[in-house]
Amino acid sequence: MVLLECRGLNKKYGQKQALKNVNIEVTAGKIVGLLGPNGSGKTTLIKLINNLLTPTSGEVLINGKQPGVESKSMISYLPERTYFRRNMSVKKTLEFFADFYKDFDLKRAQKLLKDLDLDENQRISAMSKGMQEKVQLVLVMSRRAKLYILDEPLGGVDPATRDYILDTILTNFNEKASLIISTHLISDIERILDEVIMINKGQVVMHEEADALRAKYKTSIDAIFRKELKNAR
Repeated sequence: MVLLECRGLNKKYGQKQALKNVNIEVTAGKIVGLLGPNGSGKTTLIKLINNLLTPTSGEVLINGKQPGVESKSMISYLPERTYFRRNMSVKKTLEFFADFYKDFDLKRAQKLLKDLDLDENQRISAMSKGMQEKVQLVLVMSRRAKLYILDEPLGGVDPATRDYILDTILTNFNEKASLIISTHLISDIERILDEVIMINKGQVVMHEEADALRAKYKTSIDAIFRKELKNAR
C-alpha cells in the first residue's frame, strides 16, 4: 500500500529551483531516511508533503489523496524548530494535543516522558532546548498516525538519548504506518532504516533499500552518502 507518492514534483522560489522532477513512493511499514546536504531540498519536500507549501508543478498524494485537512489527520509531523507555547506546562501541552488529535495516546506520552526523565509539571520556558526537543518528539510519536515525518529529530540531544529515541521509534512503530526521518546524523540512524532517499541540488539521486545499498557498495550508508556528495560536487 502506497502511503506517500510524489509525481513530477517541482518547487521554485523565484528563479531558484528548490526541487526538480521529484518522483518517489513510500509504502506502508517502512522507515525511510531522507538524506541530503544543507540546501538540498529536504525541508522543502517535507513542507510540500505537509501542505505548508504549494508545488510549482506536479503533485503530492497522501494515501491516494492530495494534501489537505484529511491528510493532516494522517500525518504526525516533527518540524526542525519547536513550536510550543512557552508559558504552558508539559502536562497542559499533552492535554492540548489529546483534545486536538483524536489519535493521540495520552498514556503512551506519559510513559515516554517518564522514561526520558521529564517532569510533566515543568513549564516549557524553563526547559533547555534539548529537553524541549524530547517533549516534541514524545508528542509526535504518541499519535497513532499513518505517516510520521521527523525533520532533524536528534540534533539537540546527547548520544545516549539518541539511542533511546531510536529504540522508542522502533518499539512504537506501527507496521501499517511509515516513517520518514530527515537527518544529517546518518551513522546514528542507519541501523533502523529500511529505505534511503538521497537528495542533492533538488533532485533525487538515489532511492533504494538500505540492505541492498550496503550489499552493493559493501560499506555503510553514511560512507555511501559521503561518496555520493563528493562525486556530485
